[in-house]
Amino acid sequence: MVSYIAQFVYLLFEILSFAILGRVLLTWVDPMGNMRISQILRDVTEPILAPIRSLLPNMQTFDFSPIIAMLLLQALGRLLVMSISGN
Repeated sequence: MVSYIAQFVYLLFEILSFAILGRVLLTWVDPMGNMRISQILRDVTEPILAPIRSLLPNMQTFDFSPIIAMLLLQALGRLLVMSISGN
């Protein structure tokens, strides 16, 4: 049972990381965010990115929040999986 929970947590954090990556890549194709997939990814990832973005200094040309969010998601995911599985 514990391994199923650990796998679920791992999968959830991986999906969130891929959603952030997808959002970043879609900005090259759809910079205004008008496509439906862009809107879905924005709805899923904005609760993660907005708090990080508010803590960072305003960089007009580049948004570092996706990079920081992906690093934090991976670190937090690994910590949770290790604590759940007992390793």
